[in-house]
Amino acid sequence: MSKRLPPGQRKINRFPVLQAGGIPSNLSKENWTLEISGEVENPRIFTYEEFNRLPTKQIRVDIHCVTSWSLYDTVWEGVPFTVLFEIIKPTKKAKFVIFQCEDLGGRFTTSLPIEALLSEDAMLAFKHDGNELEIKHGGPVRGLVPKKYFYKSAKWVRKLIFKEEDELGFWEEQGYSNTADPWKEERHA
Repeated sequence: MSKRLPPGQRKINRFPVLQAGGIPSNLSKENWTLEISGEVENPRIFTYEEFNRLPTKQIRVDIHCVTSWSLYDTVWEGVPFTVLFEIIKPTKKAKFVIFQCEDLGGRFTTSLPIEALLSEDAMLAFKHDGNELEIKHGGPVRGLVPKKYFYKSAKWVRKLIFKEEDELGFWEEQGYSNTADPWKEERHA
């Protein structure tokens, strides 16, 4: 095992599409919005155009799926969470962010502690390998938190809700780990 490959993972050379419940067919950058609410001083709703005008960053990272695959050197571009936090200003009560997504009739959610989103490689991504993020990979905008298993990098993000208490998301309620650290092999609760 290399220093880049977490325990129990295998390196692959293509970006697979894994999705329970299907891919939303009605979602596009023209009708996409991002609503940010909860424990924030400045709640906001961004259109895709407004979101794309925010400061962006490009990163190259490895991603690790809970189903045991790892893909090296993926290139992403998006808005770092730190940029969003400067705009919406989480309150002192805000400890977790709940991601609500378009998938599964709006039932797909996941959550992360704010600290995980302060990482230099955590963002809301809208480009992959220099191209607009395809719908099959979570476009127009998905979360990207490479230090966690990839189910924590929520596809089709529509809402971010800042809360004092954590909530288990869709996969976590199915028995997947809420902490999801690939280096500790935290696959299941």
